[in-house]
Amino acid sequence: MGLPVAYWLAFSRVRWRFLVEAVVALPLVLPPTVLGFYVLLAMSPIGAAYESLTGRLLPFSFQGLLVASVLYSLPFAVQPFASAFKSVDRKLIEASWCLGASRPATFVKLIVPLSRPGLIAGMVLSFAHTLGEFGVVLMVGGNLPGVTRTVSISIYDEVQALNYGAAAATSLLLLCVSFTVLAVTYALQRRFFAPWPTR
Repeated sequence: MGLPVAYWLAFSRVRWRFLVEAVVALPLVLPPTVLGFYVLLAMSPIGAAYESLTGRLLPFSFQGLLVASVLYSLPFAVQPFASAFKSVDRKLIEASWCLGASRPATFVKLIVPLSRPGLIAGMVLSFAHTLGEFGVVLMVGGNLPGVTRTVSISIYDEVQALNYGAAAATSLLLLCVSFTVLAVTYALQRRFFAPWPTR
């Protein structure tokens, strides 16, 4: 979802583009519980159609949790994606068009490879952000064991039960996973996207 939105934000010249940018960036400043509340309200009409098609509820399900997580983490993907797209030299894009390449072909064969570091950063940021999300997850998915209970909610439950040992172990696991993901990402970026050595 982030790729087409970021592409449009990077290359569109419509005057009201700033309104779309503001909507996409809302989860950065909006309290997670507020966003979760509105997502839950929006799921009422959408959830009815989903239930009629699948026979299952959308709120308080893994599918609903997935929708809420995507919406909450969207700016963490879109903003790095859009910045990476904007950094591609416009002359290269126009040269691709002049050589007969279509816009989709130019995007796949030129823009995406040149934007790879920003795309990786956006994917990692959105993944790491979703991994530790609490407010939106609790509002939309609840706390159903084996269905919608996430790592952050599990930590909260252990603290509420005064089981600090289990909370500390789970927190340490989450810290190690997050650090490892970021470290590997930065290492790959440094290895594959470092500037060419000059003589």
